[in-house]
Amino acid sequence: MTRHYLDYASTAPLRPIARAAFTQALDLPAADPGRIHEEGMTARQALELARESVASLVGARASEVIFTASATEALVSTIWGSFDATPGTIVATAVEHSAVRTAAERTGRLRLVPVDRTGLVDPDAVADAIDDEQRAGRTVSLVCCQLANHEVGTVQPVAEVIARAKARGVRTLIDAAQAAGRLTIDVRSLDVEFVVLSGHKLGGPPGTGALMVRRGVRVPPLLVGGEQERARRAGLENMPAAVALGAAAAELSETLDAEAVESARLTDRLRAGLAAIDEIEPYGHPEQRLPHLVCVGIADIEPQAIILGLDRAGIAAHSGSACASEGLEPSPVLEAMGVDAHRSLRLSVGWASTDADIDAALDALPRIIGDLRSLRR
Repeated sequence: MTRHYLDYASTAPLRPIARAAFTQALDLPAADPGRIHEEGMTARQALELARESVASLVGARASEVIFTASATEALVSTIWGSFDATPGTIVATAVEHSAVRTAAERTGRLRLVPVDRTGLVDPDAVADAIDDEQRAGRTVSLVCCQLANHEVGTVQPVAEVIARAKARGVRTLIDAAQAAGRLTIDVRSLDVEFVVLSGHKLGGPPGTGALMVRRGVRVPPLLVGGEQERARRAGLENMPAAVALGAAAAELSETLDAEAVESARLTDRLRAGLAAIDEIEPYGHPEQRLPHLVCVGIADIEPQAIILGLDRAGIAAHSGSACASEGLEPSPVLEAMGVDAHRSLRLSVGWASTDADIDAALDALPRIIGDLRSLRR
């Protein structure tokens, strides 16, 4: 059976250019990039070229890029580091990834800012939350705001959020894990302190991520014990994986616009087909949204049954966020939006998606949903 992968929002297949770069990096001499012998300098050169490629993708300086093992590590290290440096409230939108929510909850000082039914946050509500904390004599350590949501694809007004926080003397963390490689990002024009991206979501290898820290900004590192990554993350760098991430980023610097247009074309087909099925509600903002992701609510049917039906038809899809659905709990994101948090279906495309994938989904879904609804009568 031909398989059709429509779960790019969870993880993207490894790009061929990243696979080739990883293999080539494995053939380099084994060496610590921090050493000054020939082997070490060869490894350092490969690592720094990768850093430049990642920086170029998001408009940052190479010196601002820290390689991490995941976006989760980058998010947690920034939140805990900011709290250690300046203990205070973590202000976050109510639709942040579980890594942000959980890390902030462990400080005991999390304040969530509500969103509307499309998942959009009002920058003035963020400003009001900061003002409330500061009027009460409480310091605000950090504002956390996604660039775009991982479940429904809503793109947030991050420039306005950053401006409101900056006017109040508060740093901002932007989670771009889902948006990087799908939207043009310019860290310098945003004038933001921290930006996080995920390697595997843009076609790099699993176990890779990056944290951009604006020049002149320092927070205590999560991992200590060595001087790697300019003393911002201890531990020997995973040079082959970083090189592969850099190769994926370099390719996307050239292809991002074309890939986004193609992704939008494919998801427009999905939306049109899904709209023809009864009792389906599109989730997320209708215009301010990522090009590659579709999320809908389907009345009267458990999402697991639909996902299993799709899987039997050769189609990989997902319901809500990975972190929420693996525990079979309702999605905190959808609950915060005020929509049905129990019956969502998320389909997402990417660099290798084709019309055949969409054809398969639009052929299978009406039949699967119809069969499942007939069982309830």
